[in-house]
This record gives sequence, C-alpha cells and structure tokens, in this order.
Amino acid sequence: METNKGYLIVIGGAEDKKGDSVILKQAPQMLSKGEILTVLTTATEQPEETGRIYHGVFTRLGMDKVQILNINTRKDANQPDNCRLIESSRCLFMTGGDQLRITSILGGTRAYEAIKELYRAGGIIMGTSAGAAVMSSTMIVEGNDNQPARKCTLKMAPGLGLFDGVIIDQHFDQRGRFGRLMCAVAENPDVLGIGIDEDTAIKLYPDMHFEVIGSNAVTIIDGKTILSSNVSELRPNEILAITEATVHVIPQGYGFDLKSRKVKRMKDEE
Repeated sequence: METNKGYLIVIGGAEDKKGDSVILKQAPQMLSKGEILTVLTTATEQPEETGRIYHGVFTRLGMDKVQILNINTRKDANQPDNCRLIESSRCLFMTGGDQLRITSILGGTRAYEAIKELYRAGGIIMGTSAGAAVMSSTMIVEGNDNQPARKCTLKMAPGLGLFDGVIIDQHFDQRGRFGRLMCAVAENPDVLGIGIDEDTAIKLYPDMHFEVIGSNAVTIIDGKTILSSNVSELRPNEILAITEATVHVIPQGYGFDLKSRKVKRMKDEE
C-alpha cells in the first residue's frame, strides 16, 4: 500500500455545521494562519448556495482564508486560473452532491492533477458524502439501501484514486447500507470496505493509519478473510451468500492501521 505525504479527512455526510463542529474544525486546527482552504463545489448543482454555507462555517471556525471554487464543466477543470486556486491551497474541501459529477468533470483534467499533487505534497483533502465516496480508486455509485444484500444490484465506477485499497460508503448506518457495502467487498475481496456514519469521519495519516472522529461509528469489512461467496454465480438478484468476512465497528477513540489491518485504541498512545 502506497504511503502518501498528505492527510485525508473522509466524512460520512451530515456533519455538524452549527455546534462544536469537531470534524470541520480539523481544518483550522491543522492549518497555519494565512494558509488557504478551498471549497470545491463540483458535486452539487447548487454551487453558489453550498459554497456560501461552507464559507460561513469555516470562517466561524477561525479560518481567515477561505475561497470557493466552482468547477462545473471539463472546460472549467482545465482553466489555468482554476488550477492555480487549487495549487495555492493547503486544504481542499469537496462538498456533497453527486460523486459521478466529480469524477466525470475532473477525471483526467489539469484540476485533477493539481488535486493529486496537493495531496502528494503534504496537503489536506477533505470530502463529505459524495466528496468522500470519490476518494477511493473504486467507488459505489448506486445500490440498494435498507435491503438484504443481493447480487448484481450494485453500480460501481472508478473514483479519484486518492485512497487505494478501500471502497468507501457514506450515510452508512442512517441509510442501511451494510448490505450494499458487503456486496462491494464480495466483488472486490482484496479491498477494505469502509462505511462511515453521518457526523463521523476518518482522518487518514501519511503512515496509512486512520482515526475516527465524530459522534457515530465507522464499519470496516475486510474481504481478505472471505472463505467463499456466491457473488460470481450467474443467477442475478439472488441473496448474497458470504462466509468468514471480518467486520469491525469502531467509534471515536479508535483507529485502524491499513498496513496491518488491525484496530487500534487511540488513547493507548497518549
């Protein structure tokens, strides 16, 4: 697993914007005075309103330099001025919306290369909901909520590839997405499925361990231990059969080492 120099803060959606905002507060806590946070609104079809909301939140939390970047077309994503806004940033925040808008508009563009370079150079990439789903190499686009796991009910697509070896699902417990993440792992058993609840995030460090932040939990499904599944059989829409998958559920105060695939108690290190 590749080690990167930057940080990812992957948010399950519906994060607290009005109270203590412990997740979004990571930005001012990690940035020095004068460093720029850029809110990227590509995922949403209401970029002005969404940008205005997050500008207000981050300003309230103490950020003195917040800029909004509305990239709505591939032409926008190749504009040098837009790329320079990303290059000038220390932190990039991707809003929620539609993850396919992010990948289809940014994929292969100069803006996409600027985002990857920001991360490689030690910057911080934050994303909520759709902005979280796109961080992995393979992302879930569509699947059944609040239903038993069934074969051939999942639609997946390439993500931005910032976070290798995982598939991320968001709004996890609140929308009943355990079954669809289990299907994703059954189809890709070499990866870790990471389901992130609302108002909850994982903070991924450069050494490839993460800690849980927020008020709910993170579910981790390890596909490497799967003994058997019926996912490759021909009959579609059957109930999924899967054995020996490993599942962890961890709240704040816990973390996970992606290299050893082991849960960590963060307070043990204090």
